[in-house]
Amino acid sequence: MKLNTKFLGEVEITEQDILLFEQGLLGLEDEKEFVLLPLDADLPLALLQSIEHVEIGFVIAYPFAFKKDYSFEISEEDREQLQIDKEEDVLTYSIVTMKETIQDSTLNLLAPIIINVSRKQGKQIVLQDNKSYPLRYQIGDLEGSAK
Repeated sequence: MKLNTKFLGEVEITEQDILLFEQGLLGLEDEKEFVLLPLDADLPLALLQSIEHVEIGFVIAYPFAFKKDYSFEISEEDREQLQIDKEEDVLTYSIVTMKETIQDSTLNLLAPIIINVSRKQGKQIVLQDNKSYPLRYQIGDLEGSAK
């Protein structure tokens, strides 16, 4: 099927590419179906695109590429909801707020997106632990140093 996207124009996807976010994303609780599309082979970035609305698409990043010590526990409730059986089925992303350059852009480390790739389910969670990750972590460079 063909899908119009916010950043990539028209792309071809299959039914198997669709991810279900039962609770939507924060502030977009009615948006339930998304697709994950690669953006740039040289950077750990992707596009999380709504299936229903072309204007709803987010640049997301693999946060560990920018902050090496980023870590958190997924609650038992979230594990059950996402039907996580194996750690290798889990992908973690952060929403990127794009600025003029990638180095000036920021990651939302406070509310990561968790995807169970084998079950095609996702959820955005808000971290409750004491590490106090920021809503806007400046990307800096690929070595993980924030400015």
